Formats: sequence, C-alpha cells, structure tokens
Amino acid sequence: MPAKPPRTKAPALSFPLPFTTVDVVIFTVADDALKVLLVQRPGDKEAEPFPGAWALPGGFVNVDVDVDLLACAERKLGEKTGVRSPYLEQLGSWGGASRDPRGWSATHVYFALIPSRDIELAKGANAADVAWFKVEEVLANPRLAFDHAAILQAAVERLRGRVEYTSLPAFLLTEPFTLPQLQRIYEIVLNRDVDKSGFRTRMLAAQFLVEAGHVEGTSNRPAMGYRLADRSAPILFPRTFSPRG
Repeated sequence: MPAKPPRTKAPALSFPLPFTTVDVVIFTVADDALKVLLVQRPGDKEAEPFPGAWALPGGFVNVDVDVDLLACAERKLGEKTGVRSPYLEQLGSWGGASRDPRGWSATHVYFALIPSRDIELAKGANAADVAWFKVEEVLANPRLAFDHAAILQAAVERLRGRVEYTSLPAFLLTEPFTLPQLQRIYEIVLNRDVDKSGFRTRMLAAQFLVEAGHVEGTSNRPAMGYRLADRSAPILFPRTFSPRG
C-alpha cells in the first residue's frame, strides 16, 4: 500500500476563507414520536451568536483530525450521542453571507438515524444543554439558530420521502424487532397509518430480513423477531406505501 504523502505547508491565500462547519440532523423514535436532537447554545458568551437558542449539533471542521466531511460528521455524532450511527447520509450544503453574523459561512449537513435505546447524551464543551424534541413541535414553532429550521425541514422531507420506498426505518430499531414494531416505526416517521397486510407482504417478499427467533411481541404473545441481512444500506421497494384503508 503506498505511503500517505506528507502534508505540505499551504501557500498564503490572497482571499478570505468562509467558515466551514458540519451539522448533523439526528433522528430517533421514542415515546411514539419522531424526535430530533438539539443543543442549546451558550447564553453567557458575548462572542457567540444566538445565545441561548436551540440548534442542530455540529461545529467547525477540524483540519488536523477530520480527513473528510463524513469523518467530521461521525465525530460530531459520537460527541453528542456516544454511539456510531447505524445510518448516516449526506443531506446537502447551505452557505451564504447572512446565515452566520460572524461572517460568510458554509455548512455541510448529514442526517443520522439511531435507535433510542441506550443513548447517553453529552452536551459538549460549547453547549448549555442537549435534549430530544418532537419533530412536529419544532416544525410548528421553528425558533432555531442560524438557518437550522430550514435545514431541519429539508431533512424531514428527505427522510419521509426516502421512507416511502425504502427499508430505512429499520435503522431506527434495536434488533431483533417484530414486523408490528417495524410497521409502527414506518407510521411514526410518515405521520400516517399504512396498510397492515400489504406491509407484511412487502417486508417478507423483499428478503432483507433474517429470522432471529421468537421474541416478546404485542399483548405479551411471542412473535418472530428479525434482523437486517445487510446493514450497509437500505433496500429499495418497487412502489411506495399505501395508506391504511
């Protein structure tokens, strides 16, 4: 394997550089609701914009640590949740002269899906607090720092659009899980019911689930538990889900 070339000193630039950050929209499902992780910005620092406001977790790219944007997103995710996300996808980039009062800035945004079980939140050195919020409540009253309300809206639309034709919600569950549990996750993310018989047929026909033995199901009755056959990426379905009739 060829050796990594040594880093050379960058030449002096004749133009100013924008602030470069990575933000992560972290979703989970808890208490029968889709939730997003937000951090509260410090309120006692004069140099910090939007003091006391809630924002998406993220921060500046560390050029000495982060080899690329994905590495930065994974680092920020780990700092806030203490876990490695089973699913992390790049959402897009936002930039402009007015989104940050400190100057021209660009942020590269990822969204992550993690099961709610066993998450230990950490507020980090530059946050007053960290907590989960119901997505619908935040969208109804989007008082977030910077342009994070628009970013959250875009992330929710991307997530719900992808859920319509993929197995993505399975990454929000701790394995093993039952088909009724998986269906409920779909319904919570989509914010509507889906047809039960059609759902079960589609899940089993897609062959992305592996039986993992019986587990405790609804009404304390045993049910078949499942795991994902491949956790590297969600599978695609040939058509979208139908609402419950």
